[in-house]
Amino acid sequence: MSYRIPMYKISMIRDGSVCAERKAIMSSRDVLPILREYFEHHDREEMLCLLLDAKHKLTGLHTISIGSLSSAIVHPRETFKCAIISNCAAIILAHNHPSGDPTPSQEDHALTKRLKDGGDILGIPVLDHLVIGENGRYVSFAETGQL
Repeated sequence: MSYRIPMYKISMIRDGSVCAERKAIMSSRDVLPILREYFEHHDREEMLCLLLDAKHKLTGLHTISIGSLSSAIVHPRETFKCAIISNCAAIILAHNHPSGDPTPSQEDHALTKRLKDGGDILGIPVLDHLVIGENGRYVSFAETGQL
């Protein structure tokens, strides 16, 4: 007996925009103004994926997960879905700590390693993972040699 197999079409829908300079991202500091403005009044932890083209220009921003005051559930499948669909060359991860302290947790370290490994397999390198606190404080996994 035969059955019908569904056919799918994948599409992306633009959902707003943020203001940024159209220049290559040479270091994590280049994306800090965007991230600080984005996370300024967030009271829950949120994980973002910044999408970069082959010249490391920012082509998009995707919310991976919105969590609670102290955590957000993040899975590699959700992290790389938009990166694959948008045909980006690399990503930068970023999330906020509503407590204001940008010190990465053990879970942040484990997640970063897992996502870096996933990116290596997919050929979409994770260039950095930034944890944004308050008063301009942040931690960059790349700058601290943890990525």
